[in-house]
Amino acid sequence: MRDALVGAAFQLFLERGYEETTIDDIVALAGVGRRSFFRYFPSKEDVVFPDHERCLADMTAFLGEDAGTQDPVQRVCDAARLVLRMYAENPTFSVQRYRLTKKVPGLRAYELSVVWRYERALAEYLRGLSAGARADTLRADVVAAAVVAAHNNALRSWLRSDGTGDAEVAVDKALGYVQSTFGATPAEPAREEAAEAAEAAGAEDVVVVVSRRGAPMWRVVQEIESAFARD
Repeated sequence: MRDALVGAAFQLFLERGYEETTIDDIVALAGVGRRSFFRYFPSKEDVVFPDHERCLADMTAFLGEDAGTQDPVQRVCDAARLVLRMYAENPTFSVQRYRLTKKVPGLRAYELSVVWRYERALAEYLRGLSAGARADTLRADVVAAAVVAAHNNALRSWLRSDGTGDAEVAVDKALGYVQSTFGATPAEPAREEAAEAAEAAGAEDVVVVVSRRGAPMWRVVQEIESAFARD
């Protein structure tokens, strides 16, 4: 039933447009009543993002598992990869949603709120490992924001290419920057990439982001995303 509602909704969104499609239209095409719709989705926006709640729960459970001696930064990078796998499970649907979200400001705002929840889950995990000092809290927030920015930069590039290519390779490369910068042990893909770049160019390629003291966190993340985009 849940999948039928999502399928009916996206069929209508593509044919008529998001704003022109009502919940009554969706349930009529799916052959169910309004009560059935609201049993699965609180609003029309939620039917566009039917899998994020499950993915967020999976991420929270993953972070809550005993990871032994694993580097915490590597742990949050691995948690972010769960989001990528969710998108990669159905590339066609993910690309359709990406295009739709770009066109509808309300959906973009909804998506940003979902992204913030992922970031908060990562930050809370890192904070839980710290001693509670202000510097540790700041580092947790910066690392979480960097992981989300790197992951989303690579993910959006893959979606813009209509889901072609290997999304995992692109995300691994982006997260490698984060792990090399903040992690206890540099990520293997990042080390390999640095070696290849040094061999090809004869020197290491270093990305430096400069931000003024006291800059808001969103500005720091924006600078990081811009640096990745220029690579």
